[in-house]
Amino acid sequence: MANKVANFLKEVKVELIKVSWPTRAELRSSSIVVITSVLLLGIFIWLCDIMFARMVNIIIKI
Repeated sequence: MANKVANFLKEVKVELIKVSWPTRAELRSSSIVVITSVLLLGIFIWLCDIMFARMVNIIIKI
């Protein structure tokens, strides 16, 4: 069992060496895109929620 774990960790180390890690600039620009997208989607969902809540209130009042 310990041999399998050691072998697994060696393989993980080999694979991590093969990874092409992003530069700091790439990471920063990607993070900005993700954060902006999440904020815009959150605002869109919030506005849809307000609109649907008002529509339901109008229907209930009828």
